[in-house]
Amino acid sequence: MGKRDDLIVRYADDLRNKCGMEPDMDLLTKVTIGCGPAIYNADASTIAGSQPAELETVKTNFLVKKLGLADSPALMDAINQVIETYGKSERNKYRAVVYYMLTKHFGKEAVYR
Repeated sequence: MGKRDDLIVRYADDLRNKCGMEPDMDLLTKVTIGCGPAIYNADASTIAGSQPAELETVKTNFLVKKLGLADSPALMDAINQVIETYGKSERNKYRAVVYYMLTKHFGKEAVYR
């Protein structure tokens, strides 16, 4: 397996063990690929759930630009809900896992088809 495959397995484990959900491996793979080279960078591969600027970036760059959602308070509510599900105390909140959960939350799987 390549490095990306190893990361996808790690993300799937987080979804199962920390978030309590069984991942759709095809969708998780596509979301991971969509993150691009960021998944290989220690800092860029994770999301700082306690930093408002970081969460704003997730909202703007992922939810609005990538998923095509209209900007509204509901977007930040969804991000906070995902962070809560992942575990506020969890140090490594992987970007691909957060993006996957947000994609599922908004039913936007078709973006990755």
